[in-house]
Amino acid sequence: MRLGIDIGGTKTAAVAIGADGELSDLVSLPTGFGAPEVVSTALQVVARMSELAGVTAASFSSIGIGIPGAVDSTTGRVEHAVNLGLEGLDLGPRLSDELGVAVRVENDVKAAALGAHHLLGVADGITAHSMAYLNLGTGLAAGIVLDGELLRGGHGVAGEIGHIPVDPAGVVCGCGQRGCLETLASGSAIARMWPTEHPLPARELFDAADAGDERAIEVRDRFFRGAASAVRLLALTTDVDDIVIGGGLASLGEPLLLGIRRILNEWAGGSPFLASTDLAGRVQVIPLGFPAAAVGAALVGEPSWLNS
Repeated sequence: MRLGIDIGGTKTAAVAIGADGELSDLVSLPTGFGAPEVVSTALQVVARMSELAGVTAASFSSIGIGIPGAVDSTTGRVEHAVNLGLEGLDLGPRLSDELGVAVRVENDVKAAALGAHHLLGVADGITAHSMAYLNLGTGLAAGIVLDGELLRGGHGVAGEIGHIPVDPAGVVCGCGQRGCLETLASGSAIARMWPTEHPLPARELFDAADAGDERAIEVRDRFFRGAASAVRLLALTTDVDDIVIGGGLASLGEPLLLGIRRILNEWAGGSPFLASTDLAGRVQVIPLGFPAAAVGAALVGEPSWLNS
């Protein structure tokens, strides 16, 4: 039984995958802030999952963690996870010492890419499927799985496409560059372009656009074009079979998918080259509620992924 833990800014979720590939029920706890609390939360989740499974923590064949920030997947060290109050934590070794079993750590978006890849593989019966996971959340990033192997890159930044500048006249991004893709297609981009007190700005934006608000339609189309640009970039640089959209904004569901496909089809209408790539047919939204990062974290725990 493999255990996967997704440590997020507000909650930590865990799922176990049995030898038959079946998923356990999801366990979720609030995430503490700061290194001691993050470690404590992870240990509490492991204890709860062990109790539910009726085994000790050391009985799990592997334990994997998905977490935001810059992660050294070899050493298990986490840097710059600002929303968790982490500026350097040897999370893997700390948990391994406490639990008596190896704990491997991966960036949460890369872990979610493995989870989405697992979902597609189960559906299609293909284990070497190539896909990109486009995470549309507060920011924008991607995880890439090529021929069944996770692409990390030489410096661990493979998939950080949110910080590719696409508009020289655009706003300054949090990374310091101007006009990055993330400033057009992310939760923070929508919050900037559509200021509101509503707790779900993207949902309010889509509802207002559906109601005929011209300003909302303009902002939503700008967002769609940014997201479609991310899909096009991933397809043309990696030529993956599928691009799966996840992250918080994926909860917009079918309206999000249809809007992105509409823009991709518009571009294909003016470019025989793009038409030949069938971009619209290769993009999909991850099913609502599927715990991609936790499932992927369980897979990260397997030794076979360590050198992918």
